Amino acid sequence: MYRSEFIPAKESRWFIAIFDFYVRLLFRRRFKRVSISQHYRPEKKSKTIYYLNHSSWWDGLIPFLLNQKVFRQNARAMMEDKQMRQHSFFKKIGAFSVNLENPRAVIKSLRYAVESFERPESSLFIYPEGEIVPFSSEKPSFKKGVAWIAQKCPEVDVVPIGIYIHTAKADKPELFIMVGEKLQFDSTSEGTELNIFFEEKLGDLLKNLVKESHSKSNSFSRLI
Repeated sequence: MYRSEFIPAKESRWFIAIFDFYVRLLFRRRFKRVSISQHYRPEKKSKTIYYLNHSSWWDGLIPFLLNQKVFRQNARAMMEDKQMRQHSFFKKIGAFSVNLENPRAVIKSLRYAVESFERPESSLFIYPEGEIVPFSSEKPSFKKGVAWIAQKCPEVDVVPIGIYIHTAKADKPELFIMVGEKLQFDSTSEGTELNIFFEEKLGDLLKNLVKESHSKSNSFSRLI
């Protein structure tokens, strides 16, 4: 079984400032347009779990872009340890590792995620599918992490985010992001039941995102 040491986040303000400039430039160069439809705006003291579908290489940068330009919270993100060892700079922007092949290591990472919410105005970005999968607007299949964290942090907002990239209207891809509303749920619910609820809500959001990105693209605001 593959094993590795846990890698905690180690944020660097100067690195975040430099990386912010690089990321915005990269999105401008690679996409015709980055657009957003936003139905959740964190209040000043809000703490938030954002969970997203995972279908492209860009998913590693999208949370950073969203937090820098939209949410402006004290953000962290869970990232597979193999990727973090290849790209160690991610810890400087708030990423911490999870070893998905070791159940004990997964629990350690989840506990670290919960502890991260002790910081003011904190947020967490998580891809509950656990791996890149082909894009689909059907109900996704999640690992249990997001439900586990939500149960441990009942005061934290939980918000789905849909990501969709297409080239239907231009040869250069367009990126559409839809930030859903804060979900209402019972944090004392059984974990499997809560997991299914989160899956269904993201599936519904993705269906709406695909439909509106093609038929109502003008309703999205330009992010980049």
